[in-house]
Amino acid sequence: MNNFYSYLSLGKAIQIHGKLNTLKLDNGPEFRSKAMDLWAYQRGITLAFSRPGTPTDNAYIESFNGRFRQECLNKHRFLSLADARLKIKQWWREYNAHRPHSSLGYKTPEEFAALQHKTQPVLIPD
Repeated sequence: MNNFYSYLSLGKAIQIHGKLNTLKLDNGPEFRSKAMDLWAYQRGITLAFSRPGTPTDNAYIESFNGRFRQECLNKHRFLSLADARLKIKQWWREYNAHRPHSSLGYKTPEEFAALQHKTQPVLIPD
């Protein structure tokens, strides 16, 4: 992922989920640049980098990355960018909508998110 797509994706995530105070990142070159530092600074976001050689700093993403590689990337041959997008989208849909996760009480991520949304109080400003 190049810097442009990193910023575009992060910007979209902020629009959907709200502003972050801290963004935890790995040490990939797309995140360790002056441009990324400036982007975060302009938005009041602190960048927190994992320590090199310590995948346990972010075990959830390391677990997901391993699963994604094993179950999707290693199982498919991508014939084009469009083919890769389709196959990855199908895997992502199955992973989030149809597969229960033990860490979520054997609910799918979509079920878990819907339950969290229902149980969160709605704050109405004065």
